[in-house]
Amino acid sequence: MGDIAILCVDDEKNVLRSLERIFFDEDYTILTADSGKEGLEILGKEQCQVVISDYRMPEMNGVDFLRDVCNKWPDTVRIVLSGYADVASIVSAINEGEIYKFIPKPWNDDELKVTIANAIERYNLHRENKKLTGELLDNNKKLEELNKNLEKRVGEKAADLLIQNRALRISQEILNIVPIGIVGVDNSGTVVQINNYAKKLLNKDNTGMLGEQADLFLCEHTTKLMEAASEQGKATSNSDGYDFIGAVVCVPLFQEGEQTGHIIVFQPDHS
Repeated sequence: MGDIAILCVDDEKNVLRSLERIFFDEDYTILTADSGKEGLEILGKEQCQVVISDYRMPEMNGVDFLRDVCNKWPDTVRIVLSGYADVASIVSAINEGEIYKFIPKPWNDDELKVTIANAIERYNLHRENKKLTGELLDNNKKLEELNKNLEKRVGEKAADLLIQNRALRISQEILNIVPIGIVGVDNSGTVVQINNYAKKLLNKDNTGMLGEQADLFLCEHTTKLMEAASEQGKATSNSDGYDFIGAVVCVPLFQEGEQTGHIIVFQPDHS
């Protein structure tokens, strides 16, 4: 038996035998029922890709049967056999049962085989499209979730940056109001940080010093103090050479274990 199952429904036994004979050499599983009720019972137990039904049957006609099949198993490909050339009935069957083909009796065996082969191809394409559509919807849902998470993370990151910027701004404001001078110098000797108090101590004109070479403003012994701090971890001297009385303290700066520069603190004696 093949993977493709075809259900044939007809109240005439000889028609069912003829259909079984036609597909005897095909790799199909042929199931038969002599009424619409029995056909529905079989479909409730077996998966069928194609359903072939006679149009005129007692109790449940082909239109009613295929309408139920369409409602309960919409993926099946539905085909009607009929010996009656009733146009109105044909239209009704096609509309209500969503019929793929309407084949008149008597049929041509070769043409019926081609119709069934096309019906199976149609079924497989429909199932593949349904699968791909499901995967697409699933991927779109996942993408939507990723976008939501990304938006959330971006929002959180933006909030963090706002907090960090606010903290930096406040830190700079605090740095500018403390009554001591603070200067940051990197390894190349460039001033990378300086507060207002240090500007007043080192530059009476209070012009820009950030980005300038520190030796333009620092006394020679402060440069030597930085060398000592690199060796000792901290170095202190008096304020000789500067226009204030107090102390000069130098501490090396480190990042990830490597020295990146120095912090120089000018501590006037406020007593």
